[in-house]
Amino acid sequence: MKVLILGGYGVFGGRLAVLLSDIGQLQIVISGRNLARATDFCNRYEGLAQVKPLRLDRDDIAHGLADERPDLVVDASGPFQEYGTNRYHVIKACLAAKVNYLDFADAADFVFGVSQFDDEAKAAEVFVLSGVSSFPVLTAAVLREISKTMDIVSVAGGIAPSPYAGIGLNVMRAVVGYAGEPVKLLRNGLQTQAYGLTESMRFTIAVPGRLPLNNIHFSLVDVPDLQVIPPEHDTLKDIWMGAGPVPESLHRVLNFLAKTRATLAFPSLVPLSGLFYKVLNLTKYGEHRGGMFVHARGLKDGQEVEKSWHLLAEGDDGPFIPSMAIEAIIRKSLADERPTCGARPATSALKLADYDTLFEGRMIFAALREQQSCSAPVFRQVLGSALDALPDQLIALHDNSNIRNWSGHANVRRGTGWFANIIAKIFGFPQAATRMPVTVTISPERGGELWTRNFDGKVFSSFQKRGTGRNDYLLVERFGWIDVALALVIEQDRLFLIPRRWSCFGISLPRFLLPAGQSFETEKNGRFCFDIEITAPLFGLIVAYQGELEPLHELAAMNS
Repeated sequence: MKVLILGGYGVFGGRLAVLLSDIGQLQIVISGRNLARATDFCNRYEGLAQVKPLRLDRDDIAHGLADERPDLVVDASGPFQEYGTNRYHVIKACLAAKVNYLDFADAADFVFGVSQFDDEAKAAEVFVLSGVSSFPVLTAAVLREISKTMDIVSVAGGIAPSPYAGIGLNVMRAVVGYAGEPVKLLRNGLQTQAYGLTESMRFTIAVPGRLPLNNIHFSLVDVPDLQVIPPEHDTLKDIWMGAGPVPESLHRVLNFLAKTRATLAFPSLVPLSGLFYKVLNLTKYGEHRGGMFVHARGLKDGQEVEKSWHLLAEGDDGPFIPSMAIEAIIRKSLADERPTCGARPATSALKLADYDTLFEGRMIFAALREQQSCSAPVFRQVLGSALDALPDQLIALHDNSNIRNWSGHANVRRGTGWFANIIAKIFGFPQAATRMPVTVTISPERGGELWTRNFDGKVFSSFQKRGTGRNDYLLVERFGWIDVALALVIEQDRLFLIPRRWSCFGISLPRFLLPAGQSFETEKNGRFCFDIEITAPLFGLIVAYQGELEPLHELAAMNS
């Protein structure tokens, strides 16, 4: 197969070429306006696929098709919002030359309008698929899976790129271009419009059992999903899609400019895209992680239900996800599973299982979350189905709504400094000892659990509940007037408790002073084992206790 990629050395086209590098049957033409950049890309390319540089402007695509005679054209150039009155020029050229076509289009009107070429594509016996990227292909695949268990009424979704992802200039031009511009969407069952980047929401992307992303600020974006998803779900009344670029400070500047433009009818912000592009690529800090979510509300047997899908991508794997849909279609075509002829948005091109295959071997994790009752055990509310992967004794202790008493022994270490002693006295931490008898009583109350620990007569307690707001999908543990939000992360047979945020009387405290220490639970020889360490920046160890427990007895559940 010979594949011609317009914008082949750019952000999306280049990553697509890398994803296809292991396929020896491929010839990839890396084309664009700058021959030097195309040549440099090909010189650095590693893999089995053959690559060739080509200077080709999209306006000259007809000549390029005649000279190269590719089997497939991939338009990765963009921004598709700026293609003007003759925006389907490349598609028309491909139809005339009877060449298959895919694109990365993120402009809703562009993708929605591709169906007008359906009859021509069928007559030419080629496929023309538009919007072959995370939005809307992955979103649509997720919603089809969710729709198997509910009638979807409303959808909200978003993508949060890593600050190190390297957003291209054309992407920035597209985003800045629709800031404050009308965006078509479905709301309350009616086609209406809002304004790009003027509406926002917060969401925590949290794959069960993995370290969640920090709670992220998402803003409305003009993506194909808003127009091409509703026709697939008869019961759908509302849809909203957002992006959550970081740093949040720059994001909020864009929000302000978008609202100002929408209110005062200012001219387009596109002239500022170069400035935003430079600033964004200079302010790369924070966790090298990204993610995506799709949250659906609907009806099942007449009852309101919710379900959400979460994706986490670690390190450099996340930026490849937008290019994976086209990768999958090319691989399927080589295996004689090519798309049916015709022109249409790519919403039905892939199943969620296809993405599961693409994610294998990469640091990309995705899972569905079921709605949990507020009366469910706290750890079940936070971990969801991931709780079932824990060892039996951890499940017995945490997946339980009864009062329970567990006893055993512990070894205790204490910090020796004055600060450690003051903190230990304030919170009642035990003195250092070896094989100290310990009893833990867990009492459900007030929508959470009171944990009372008795270390040989020295008693201290804490209250645990599922976090809300910016602490969503975190376990919030209260020690006196201090709240510590903990991520519950499963690695093999261990459940780690990782501090993420903290506050005093509801006021957020600086993260660089957040208590740390490696704390986890596991099972050994049929016993519940704990290894808890609390350290403070600058001062070191406060207290650490390690030991094992067995259940004494269970009391009947109490009404809260």
